[in-house]
Amino acid sequence: MIPSRPRALAVHAGPRALAWLRERGLQPADVRAVPAAAGGAKGLVLNPLDRWLFGHWLPQAAGAAPVHLLGASVGAWRMACALLPDPVAEFTRMAEGYIDQRFDTAPGQLPTAAEVSRVFAANLQLQFGGREAALLQHPHWHLHVFTSRGRGPLLRREGRLRTPLGLAGAAAANLLHRRALGGWMQRVVFSDARLALPVPLTDFSSRQVTLTPDNFHPAMQASGSIPFVLQAVHDIPGAPPGAYWDGGITDYHLHLDYAGMPEGLVLYPHFQHRVVPGWLDKPLKHRHRASAKLDNLVVLSPRPDWVATLPGGKLPDRIDFKAFWHDPAERIRRWRAAVSAAQQLADEAADWLAKPTQDALPL
Repeated sequence: MIPSRPRALAVHAGPRALAWLRERGLQPADVRAVPAAAGGAKGLVLNPLDRWLFGHWLPQAAGAAPVHLLGASVGAWRMACALLPDPVAEFTRMAEGYIDQRFDTAPGQLPTAAEVSRVFAANLQLQFGGREAALLQHPHWHLHVFTSRGRGPLLRREGRLRTPLGLAGAAAANLLHRRALGGWMQRVVFSDARLALPVPLTDFSSRQVTLTPDNFHPAMQASGSIPFVLQAVHDIPGAPPGAYWDGGITDYHLHLDYAGMPEGLVLYPHFQHRVVPGWLDKPLKHRHRASAKLDNLVVLSPRPDWVATLPGGKLPDRIDFKAFWHDPAERIRRWRAAVSAAQQLADEAADWLAKPTQDALPL
């Protein structure tokens, strides 16, 4: 007998959201924002859930109220796919392109940052080229792309010596206090021109810039530009001058002040239920706790015991590129198997959302 898989879906919610779920359940019209975390290949496990949420469930509330889509790094790529005319097809295309990434390098050599940046830019062009203006005019959904802008003499421009020194200084400052990171990195959000981001950004040094067809590609490229893995993007049109890197540095999981929104709930498809503020906070477990900012947040995430059934007993991860550098076919097989298995996550989410009222665990 083939053993059955454990349940895939875990649901966690903040206090206000818990009360809402128990009294009324969750309807598409209740959702006012959808965040999407950085995390590279980990986001692949959310692909079937993304297809169902944006292709079938959320469109049921079309016109009820604006919905803001917030993304950092791969999360920005995911949220931009939702704005295209056929989200189901676009999310499928995104996953296939991400899984099948290949780099032009000599045998046994890892790709340079320039090569990875070239491939990433080409993938963005293939997915969005010629459709930038249309996706920024989506009738109901509004995109906000998170980036991290270097500050000070060490991080204002990318450099072989000053970038590692500057990032070391940023890490040291972040150890003292997250707000101190703002002296080294500034959160710059490229936002839909029609509606301002409804989430207060007073926790950290921040700027908002209008997202346009002209700066869409450099903003998206910057949002996914992991230091040393990809090159920084410099001097994005319409934005303050400087070097821009991955939005996950300042906002790894977008732990923002959602409770400061005037109404509605925030629905968060995430690869774990903890919402870590910045990438440099990953080892700082005391910063992984939920805060009052997440009171109206509902997180849909995979259960750890289900993740253990995936190939390798874990989520797909960026380090798999290195681990399977001499056998990319095995990496591709594992990642495809993980996405296929994650259909269970989408199916269980659909069942859970169909209930008149819903149970969830506290964040």
